[in-house]
Amino acid sequence: MKNERKYGLLSIVLRNSYEYFKKATGWGALEQAIAVSRALSWTAGIMAMQKLFDAIAIASRGTHSFVQIAFYLVLLALITVSRQVLSGTGQYLFSKVSYTNMGKFMTEFQYKLSRLPAKKFEDIIFLNDINKAKECLEYESLGHFASVCLQLFSYYSVFFISAGGYLFRLSPILPTVILAAFIPAVIGQLMQIKFFEELEEINAPLRRQCEYYRKTVADRAFYKETRILGGFNFFYRLFIDSLQTLTAAVWKTERKAAVLHFALSLISFAGLGAAVLILFYAVMAGNISIGAFASVFVALSQIFSIVNEIVSGHLSKGSEILGQVRNFYRLMDMEEVDGEEGSIDFTKGIVASNVSFTYPGFNKPAVHDINLTIKREETIAVVGENGSGKSTLVRLLTGLYIPDSGTVEIGGKNTKTSRPNTIFKGISAVFQHYQCYKMTLEENVSVSDTENPPDKGKIQSCLRESEFNEDTVTLDKMLSPEFGGIDLSGGQWQRLAIARGLYRIHDFIVLDEPTAAIDPIEEARLYEQFGRLVKNKCALIVTHRLGSVKHADRIVVMNGGKIEDIGTHEELILRNGTYADMWKAQSVWYERGFIYTKGLSSIYFK
Repeated sequence: MKNERKYGLLSIVLRNSYEYFKKATGWGALEQAIAVSRALSWTAGIMAMQKLFDAIAIASRGTHSFVQIAFYLVLLALITVSRQVLSGTGQYLFSKVSYTNMGKFMTEFQYKLSRLPAKKFEDIIFLNDINKAKECLEYESLGHFASVCLQLFSYYSVFFISAGGYLFRLSPILPTVILAAFIPAVIGQLMQIKFFEELEEINAPLRRQCEYYRKTVADRAFYKETRILGGFNFFYRLFIDSLQTLTAAVWKTERKAAVLHFALSLISFAGLGAAVLILFYAVMAGNISIGAFASVFVALSQIFSIVNEIVSGHLSKGSEILGQVRNFYRLMDMEEVDGEEGSIDFTKGIVASNVSFTYPGFNKPAVHDINLTIKREETIAVVGENGSGKSTLVRLLTGLYIPDSGTVEIGGKNTKTSRPNTIFKGISAVFQHYQCYKMTLEENVSVSDTENPPDKGKIQSCLRESEFNEDTVTLDKMLSPEFGGIDLSGGQWQRLAIARGLYRIHDFIVLDEPTAAIDPIEEARLYEQFGRLVKNKCALIVTHRLGSVKHADRIVVMNGGKIEDIGTHEELILRNGTYADMWKAQSVWYERGFIYTKGLSSIYFK
């Protein structure tokens, strides 16, 4: 019940309006002041029009001066011009404030996402919530919502109060009839809120699906494969099907809303007819002047146009976007990752005790009852088949994921009770699914340490250590064809990602299958070089290729989300378990004679 009130219509309007003034400061107040002036100018125009028509009627009988007619004509012209100036100024301020606020909302949204638990990004429901929030931001719904809601009070309410008072003076029943004519329409628009909230729930996953299929058809990352393998038509049909499903859901809701709107509009038109009839009887009975009749008759179309603008425009649009705004605030209110500040002491190593973790939507734990200690200056290799839990374990040991049960302590700090920035400081990583940033080579490397100015010497050193061929690419070269630069091969991008990981100041580095695009022979040589680079540091190497893990101090064998075995290469081979079977199965990859030499002996395959 408390949550329902928190995200009810009134609560959302008040919250959004507060943030509107907080972000827009003086510009927001000026926009609302202009709106009040516009509203009063409408009523002033109606009154000036009555005076003009009355003066003309009297002058036609020869009892009124034409000077007064000219005066009221000039007054009406000035009011009309002023109203147009105020209208243009109001539109400018509406756009300025809305778009300025949108930028601030977008910044807060991105900051919020950075402070949410990483586990949430594995949850399909949360991903749908992000999609809804993005829709709300990208289509300016959030920025416009407060402006529209506030103008319902500063512009429309002031207009109806002032105009209603004028009409009430002419005929007490007249404003009542006009108001009654639009009450059903307002109720109908409030009913539409539920329609469009339900539509948003349906459309969020459909939009994500449709966008993915669009990328498979037109995105550069998919282009070569879908064309060469003949998959274009297949994905194009999937895109069309998902788009049709999406539009069908929209059409169904829009049709239902249109039928309701049409039925209620008939009541509004009946109210307009009744208002004209009341005016006619009033003037025939001598209760109002000809000037009053003429001015109100002309103004009635404007009044009904403004009412229709509220009902069919703002309330209708508001009923659509209220669900998006509500979803945005629900996401913004999600509990953030928080904890104690402090410094990490990597001399204490990394300790995982009875750690278990289950992904959202799954019943079976990805890792279960893990106990592992990584000592200072120790290199640990984690191996296992695909799906054995290697990458999940890495995310737990780096503090990216928080265990469901058990604890992970990094340098003496519990990941459950420490701030993420405390945990991540001093940790670097190179992942299998690395990022190819559309920036210069220098920026692609230095982005891993944005707190310090780029060090060109260190960048070049890291590129050499990762064996990136920098002779053909200068540091200022843009790595994006669409921005006038070049593209790199998969292997070069992977070496660049390794250089990025090495560039970051770290005491603990994770290499999570970063050499998938490099052949096994090169991988073995590169990992041997890693061994030299990570000397005197904690290191965690994850791979399913075993030819590169012999240099590790210990090897952890994962199977079914559990640690099956731990030991050195020689110990695990002698135990003749899963590791030995994997080693024998992969030996054919390295049949090029002596692969590398490290420690006690050389490895030779026949």
